[in-house]
Amino acid sequence: MINYNGDLSQTENVNISIENRGFKYGDAIFETIKISNGKVVFFEDHYFRLMASMRMLRMKIPMHFTLEFLEQEILKTIAAQEKSSSFRARLTVYRKDGGLYTPKTNKVDFLIEVSTNTFQTKESYSIDLYKDFYNFSGLLSTIKTNNRMVNTLASIYASENDFDNCVLLNERKGVVEVTNGNIFIIKGKTIKTPAITEGCIKGIVRKKVIDIIEKHPDFNIEETVISPFEIQKADEVFITNAIIGIQPITRYRKKEFSKEVSSKLQGSLKLLEITGK
Repeated sequence: MINYNGDLSQTENVNISIENRGFKYGDAIFETIKISNGKVVFFEDHYFRLMASMRMLRMKIPMHFTLEFLEQEILKTIAAQEKSSSFRARLTVYRKDGGLYTPKTNKVDFLIEVSTNTFQTKESYSIDLYKDFYNFSGLLSTIKTNNRMVNTLASIYASENDFDNCVLLNERKGVVEVTNGNIFIIKGKTIKTPAITEGCIKGIVRKKVIDIIEKHPDFNIEETVISPFEIQKADEVFITNAIIGIQPITRYRKKEFSKEVSSKLQGSLKLLEITGK
């Protein structure tokens, strides 16, 4: 079942107009959200990121687009699915049909897609650099728009070369993120992640992990510029996203990594998912 502007329909009955701006211009943003045991995980964070993104893209936020309304729409869509304890939802918001580059209106439609969450962390996980195209730094790169061509091409490169993922670089050849999440490197007692100014997505789990590390007595966190050379010199590397949480990296080129710290952080993150504290 698909939730289109609050109405539930069978997937095959939902038709998108050829004037759809998300299709024609990528004029859309989305949130990928985890639902576990009937709870929409970290939804307040997703909601405020969505609102900030809509304002940045000059989309008109409907009066009824409250946190409670969108959360209930997600849960309503889940209730229409086959029973499962874990789901993933994609909430897409896009400007209404019409116009060329200049839209006819800034009013929006929304679409909620839900599927059973079968993603789990992998014991072995290898990455490489993607260097064909850059993910340019700047505020627009920090929000989740439908313009994900670099991520798509990097994912194809990873698949063709038997990697699990690829690291994206910005125009200064600094590390930005991976195709589907943020990246962290551990060296000694310091944990680094690319600063938002490097062009990375303002990841929900990225922020949660930073909060966890800031409270940890044994580590310090730096949001900074990271070179690809630092990945190879790291003790551990892990990536984060809203669905998996934390995925340890076990191999980058000829370097193999441990995953002791990232596994402990994953435990802290799962506790936060359950308790919210």
